[in-house]
Amino acid sequence: MTRAELQAVTDRLIEATNRHDPKALTALYAADATVDSPMFATLHGRAAIEDSFRNFFKIFPDVVITIEDVLIDPPGMAVTTRNTATQQGELFGLPPTQRHVEFVVTRIVTCADGLIASERRIYDFTGLLVQLGVLRARPAKPA
Repeated sequence: MTRAELQAVTDRLIEATNRHDPKALTALYAADATVDSPMFATLHGRAAIEDSFRNFFKIFPDVVITIEDVLIDPPGMAVTTRNTATQQGELFGLPPTQRHVEFVVTRIVTCADGLIASERRIYDFTGLLVQLGVLRARPAKPA
């Protein structure tokens, strides 16, 4: 895939996420794609990937993502996004807090034949859990 084709996949991923459209998102993945996600474990195939998107939108129904960085090196890319949302569904056993959060996600993606073949998601879970009130952070002491 060319840089332009990979950028188009990235653009469609962002657009479909911001429309909260699990079917459009899933259509970007190969039938046998694999996704490694800290939130949803290792997913194999479109059905599992679509389920993860549906669950993500239940947890964060108002999520909006914006691109911070894109690094394209065919056949792969790394996409870092800033996600803003309100936790309105259960997350790791934590009932909805209705807290507004902002967290960063990096996706390391490999594409083949115009579709995402594999994806590894890396979340700022510490920052997310602090914002949800699960963890407490102490300010760093000056040196």
